[in-house]
Amino acid sequence: MASFYILLAIFLWSSLGVIVRQSGIEVHVLIFYSMVVSMITQGTFLSQGRFRRQIPGFNTLKYALILGSLSLVNTFAYFYAFQNTTISNAVLTHYTAPVIVALIAPFLLKEKISQKIIIVMVMASAGLWIMLDGFSLKESETAGIAAGLFSGLAYAVLIIFLRMHAQKFHPLVLAFFTNFTIALMLAPFIRGIPYDALWSCLFIGIVHSTIAPMLYYRGLQSVTANRAAVLGYIEPVFAIAFSAVLLNEIPGIHSIIGGMLVIYSGYLTLKS
Repeated sequence: MASFYILLAIFLWSSLGVIVRQSGIEVHVLIFYSMVVSMITQGTFLSQGRFRRQIPGFNTLKYALILGSLSLVNTFAYFYAFQNTTISNAVLTHYTAPVIVALIAPFLLKEKISQKIIIVMVMASAGLWIMLDGFSLKESETAGIAAGLFSGLAYAVLIIFLRMHAQKFHPLVLAFFTNFTIALMLAPFIRGIPYDALWSCLFIGIVHSTIAPMLYYRGLQSVTANRAAVLGYIEPVFAIAFSAVLLNEIPGIHSIIGGMLVIYSGYLTLKS
């Protein structure tokens, strides 16, 4: 049952690209109002006494504020990729994150680079080269692909930061203050309310930023982190399926072959 919770969370998260694309509003506006909705929803739970006691002092809370800044960079780049290239390209380039973690972890966490990790990095690079068709891309998609890769890098840094500091927080507290930081940083750039696209902000704030994480954390209570990470590699499959059915985006042969190499390299990284 625990694995089912994780798979359901992944299924919900995989619809994110379609919602971002269909919203039709600027990335920073979509992120801001989604975070506001999420904060209201999560704040309802945090108002309960057992959660209020989990809120740490400022010296510890600063890590959540740093995490919010990193999350904003990651989320902005990922959403931008969804709006400027295909869903498959955005998701698959984003999923270079585990390989990037394996590359930079030795410098930040003092972990060793094994021969297997080097092979995985070569495999992921080859997969990207094939997926991007030797970089002979349409000019209109170049920015989206670059944003997807950058979101993978930002997510990798995020993962390492979480490994270093996440144990200091209850997950709900961490999520709330992360979203609070994102909303606070974006507030000066917001000039109005996108009434026609409020549905997308509500959907992302409630489904992607609240329900899915709670299901995921519930599953993690009984499933190991490594197994959960491996299950996470089903997300690109779901995401591409959503884009094919709802947006009529059928990935080309280069995206399929290259994407499979990227996904497999990430799986091997987590397995090792």
